[in-house]
Amino acid sequence: MTWVAILGAGVGCYLLKLAGLSLPPRVLQHPLVERVADLIPVALLSALVAVQVFAEGSRLTIDARAAGLAAAVIALLLRAPFLVVVFVAAATAGLVRLVFPGW
Repeated sequence: MTWVAILGAGVGCYLLKLAGLSLPPRVLQHPLVERVADLIPVALLSALVAVQVFAEGSRLTIDARAAGLAAAVIALLLRAPFLVVVFVAAATAGLVRLVFPGW
């Protein structure tokens, strides 16, 4: 059953990609389509970050990861380079876990 799901997902992904390539250029050059296509990666990445930070299994949780995310947002607002943002987030989460071991 697992292989059927994997093969089905693979075929579905291939057909979705083929459908995108088969669209006429005038459809893809429509301003609304371009705007949506530009925003979809941001929405997907935001959703992935939210799930990784605020979920533990099927439960909603607030812990050191939320503090790391808050520190990353502040670093981004201060226009820090990407590697600095990642380091600040990791260091903040680590320090919060060090200071508050149960959190």
